[in-house]
Amino acid sequence: MNSTPRTDRARRGPAPKDEFTAPSTVTPALPAATAFTDLGLPAAVLDVLAREGVTTPFPIQAATLPDALAGRDVLGRGRTGSGKTLAFGLPLLTRTAGRRAEARKPLALVLVPTRELAQQVTDALDPYARALKLRMATVVGGMSIGRQATALRDGAEVLVATPGRLMDLVERKDCRLERVTVTVLDEADQMADMGFMPQVTEILDRVGADGQRMLFSATLDRNVDLVVERYLTDPVVHSVDPSAATVSTMEHHVLHVHGADKFATATEIAARDGRVIMFLHTKAAVDRFARHLLGSGVRAAALHGDKSQPLRTRTLARFKSGEVPVLVATNVAARGIHVDELDLVVNVDPPADHKDYLHRGGRTARAGESGLVVTLVTPEQRRDVARLMADAGIRPQVTQVRSGEAELSRITGARTPSGVPVDGAAPTQEGPKRGGAAFRGIGTVPGRPGRAKNESRRAAEARKTAEARQAARIRRGG
Repeated sequence: MNSTPRTDRARRGPAPKDEFTAPSTVTPALPAATAFTDLGLPAAVLDVLAREGVTTPFPIQAATLPDALAGRDVLGRGRTGSGKTLAFGLPLLTRTAGRRAEARKPLALVLVPTRELAQQVTDALDPYARALKLRMATVVGGMSIGRQATALRDGAEVLVATPGRLMDLVERKDCRLERVTVTVLDEADQMADMGFMPQVTEILDRVGADGQRMLFSATLDRNVDLVVERYLTDPVVHSVDPSAATVSTMEHHVLHVHGADKFATATEIAARDGRVIMFLHTKAAVDRFARHLLGSGVRAAALHGDKSQPLRTRTLARFKSGEVPVLVATNVAARGIHVDELDLVVNVDPPADHKDYLHRGGRTARAGESGLVVTLVTPEQRRDVARLMADAGIRPQVTQVRSGEAELSRITGARTPSGVPVDGAAPTQEGPKRGGAAFRGIGTVPGRPGRAKNESRRAAEARKTAEARQAARIRRGG
């Protein structure tokens, strides 16, 4: 195990609290690339890029690929959706190509903070890995550790992992890291925010002592200073399209709402045409609001950390396909979710800090597409949200709105929901799809969801009472 810090660490001066100071390095960065064909990439990789329609490097790729392919340690910052996965993935795969892993001993490692981001990275890199005849394995919590151990025993050159599950496998002796020569930390700041740094540093102490290390993130702060100072040698630093300087294709709106009208406003926004992700603070609030939307006639599904991984995977698949157009989520979905043609993100509950805001908003306006981020703000939240926007470097358009108003519809596409409970929508929790706990208390009749036209007057009155109670619960607990 390599527990001795490497030599020629990044030299840094003092930094104010919570600010990240980019290290001073010795070796200048290589010139940025203008085309993938100028980088000496394998022909098989160029073929896949052409097949995938990736013709010109994004700025973060153009800046970092020459240095990463040359084997330099890289510290890269680019906003969410800017193309960081290929910026580290193509060098990692190219520099691993032609080698063969032994059982339990991968050659390249990508560490990520969440299961969803692990799957996204795997999906993005898999076509290139196949073209180079490299085997990939993904190890995350919430899935069978036995199957993951088997995949490692069968041999995998490239491993994508969350820190906790990887350490579980290391401690079981199902994975050994001493042959890893390329290590990537993706979304390193979130790993720090989530308390993963003890596992991350232990993992970095175990990988090959002289290997290449790359750290990529949308934001950088003092939380990642330890990793940079201890584990990156003479790193080249690229800060491209930083998240604070948000893209011109993304609009930011702050909608001032009255507390009693907040969830009626959010419900009308959810009933719009097109896909939308809606963020709330707590898992309980997410489940309540998703059930409320289903009862209001809006096809929605909930996503948070208490859902099993198979259910989270199915929920995301339904959302990406458009079968379920509204995803109600906690911050678990703020990173690692890539959905094409997602043009609206709604902060039903404003995020805790500017980093969370930037990552939530990064679900839209990806890779140069347009997008809209809307934050609902009650009177007592206005001062905190104004400070948050200033910290994020954003000047939002501020509008006072009420549910049912034309201005709300103009900004967000909001419309009045049908009020007919949704029949056959994706369940918001594990359990019976019809008549079960997932559908109780939102105005449905157990065993007869969605059959409003055939209800008796007494059942209709009971439904209205249940909806009123549910709305009151949402206002109290949301």
